Amino acid sequence: MDVSITVLDEELPAPQYAHPGDAGLDLRAAVAGTLNPFERMTVPCGFAMAIPDGYAGLVIPRSGLASRHGVSVVNGPGLVDSGYRGEIMVVLVNLDPQEPFSFERGDRIAQMMIVATPSVTLHNTDQLPASVRGAQGFGSSGVS
Repeated sequence: MDVSITVLDEELPAPQYAHPGDAGLDLRAAVAGTLNPFERMTVPCGFAMAIPDGYAGLVIPRSGLASRHGVSVVNGPGLVDSGYRGEIMVVLVNLDPQEPFSFERGDRIAQMMIVATPSVTLHNTDQLPASVRGAQGFGSSGVS
């Protein structure tokens, strides 16, 4: 699939896959910053894109960033819809209760997956079809 991008910061590399077969494009910080415990910051990524109709971009954490630094990614536009044309932003949140987290301009801070988004038509009904799980809630499938 071809996706058009506009590079807004010529000094940063365009989003790219780190390895063949990777699902997420690496997103880089266009600015440096430091987050104190429980602080959040919206970080620009230096590009805009035109995701085709029928698709969306999901901004997700980089596994290494979260596991090494206790940082969570809460995505700026979150779900990047196909009609959005602004700069891609990532909201970083430092969940470490004691240590600040610093990042430099150009650091890989998140990933974006381009996913298919089928259009659905909802139908109101008085009763849903039965399923094995039924109405059992979060965690109902157990831990093992």
